[in-house]
Amino acid sequence: MNTTNLSIARSATPKPIEDVAGAMGIGPHMLEHHGRGVAKLDLAAIEELGDRPRAKYVVVTAITPTPLGEGKTTTTVGLGQGLNRIGRAATIAVRQPSMGPTLGIKGGGAGGGMSQVIPMERLNLHLTGDLHAVTAAHNQLAAMVDNHLFRGSPSGLDPSRVTWRRVLDVNDRGLRNVVTGLGGALDGPTRQSGFDITAASEVMATLALTTSLSDLRARLGRIVVGQTTAGAPVTAEDVRGAGAMTVLLREAIQPNLLQTLENTPALVHCGPFGNIATGNSSVVADLIGIHTGEFLVTEAGFAADMGFERFCNLKCRVSGLAPDAAVVVATVRALKVHSGRHRVVAGRPLPEELLAENPDDVRAGAANLLAQIEIVRRHGVTPVVAVNAFPGDHRSELDAVREIAATADVRCAVCTHFTDGGAGATELAEAVAEAAAGPSRFCFLHPTEASLRDKIETIATQVYGADGIDVAPTAARSLAAYEDAGYGDLGVCMAKTHLSLSSDPTLTGAPRGWRLPVREVRLSAGAGYVYAICGDMQTMPGLGSAPAAESIDIDADGRTVGLF
Repeated sequence: MNTTNLSIARSATPKPIEDVAGAMGIGPHMLEHHGRGVAKLDLAAIEELGDRPRAKYVVVTAITPTPLGEGKTTTTVGLGQGLNRIGRAATIAVRQPSMGPTLGIKGGGAGGGMSQVIPMERLNLHLTGDLHAVTAAHNQLAAMVDNHLFRGSPSGLDPSRVTWRRVLDVNDRGLRNVVTGLGGALDGPTRQSGFDITAASEVMATLALTTSLSDLRARLGRIVVGQTTAGAPVTAEDVRGAGAMTVLLREAIQPNLLQTLENTPALVHCGPFGNIATGNSSVVADLIGIHTGEFLVTEAGFAADMGFERFCNLKCRVSGLAPDAAVVVATVRALKVHSGRHRVVAGRPLPEELLAENPDDVRAGAANLLAQIEIVRRHGVTPVVAVNAFPGDHRSELDAVREIAATADVRCAVCTHFTDGGAGATELAEAVAEAAAGPSRFCFLHPTEASLRDKIETIATQVYGADGIDVAPTAARSLAAYEDAGYGDLGVCMAKTHLSLSSDPTLTGAPRGWRLPVREVRLSAGAGYVYAICGDMQTMPGLGSAPAAESIDIDADGRTVGLF
């Protein structure tokens, strides 16, 4: 029997999207249809739903993942379905997959098995064109910058200090570094630049953190595209590019409404990178979803040290919402990897010794799970451990994870939502409902008035477990310049590897006795933060030796095949 994610998604029986919206309390006048099973929501729904009760706000995070990922999106979908199974109306909010990774190594980002968002093909490929709109808006500003230089640079923008690159939603290493303006005098100024993937665009991060169309317009105007020869920032407003960008994003700012295999409402919106940006879906989606049922379940990218920390200290500052509980997803295989005794490589089969029954290896990897639990608690949020069980997991190993959670006095549930859908997540749903019932003690990690350096050091020491930070001279100069220019009250987004709590992707578990190197600090004034680069971060991925795109095609009936 063919049981691929795509075949499962195609066999589903979706409800009319008007019915899905109606169950959320959203009338048809708030819907803009985009084909079967997809609609955009009018932002007026934020105000229209404002008098309804506030849902419990649950964020799904995880332990440090292996290169294969540990099923956080699948768990988010499964939990939403599980809550509905126990009679607690839930809506989920997830990011839109980027086509670069979808056609590269991931092969899809809609969840998996019996816990997926549908229509799966639409979600993974173009959906409503939001990523294309971000690409167009970003590149329109790049064109305006080059035209500004060509016309004599009225703002004084120095061609050698332009920081605004171009973006494209593909994995293409050949575009990481390019020279533009080659040709004749009418082809623009010749300068070195490059491309990033659309998910890494500041426009994407800005869209995810905006609260309204007028707020988006103001944020886009604050984007810094470079500097004058004197070092003064030059903005998108200065080159008169922000207005057209806003127009290009007028539809993209509206969240997309889909549903899961079990008809749970799914808000799908924005997809900022998880290791250099916020790694969270949009604020506006959550501002709508928080009034559509008893629970709103959202997902934060990668582990608690990454997406969850940014969810708390960046996203929640903007939205004004506070989480009531956090789910920490763990898998047996990832905990075994964190023992330091095994190694997995994306795209390669798992080693046989990793699959063999060995609860001691699971216990040896406990330090990472316990560290992620502590990160959640440090923000005043109640954690719940969700063990995403795979068919090859052994009972003794699952019991070992329960024991680890018990030592931390944390609720724990073993989930089979991949194979069983919501029925396999009811234990988790009950645990989450209990955890969220208590009073919220949510707190930010640092005050806005702290210096940028202090914010970076606080995250490094209190979240990552570093002994301190080592700031390179160029980074120190940037921090000082940003504060002098009035950007000192911005948040901080740490750009580091997602494969370790440390800045070294080879270090498993919960490393101690290390310092965080901060080699560069860049400004994302539109998004509202500076990001500290702690290691080598790729903002334009490349394709692997056997990218998912090689398997994707159409069959004799014109239907997609090979999408995982």
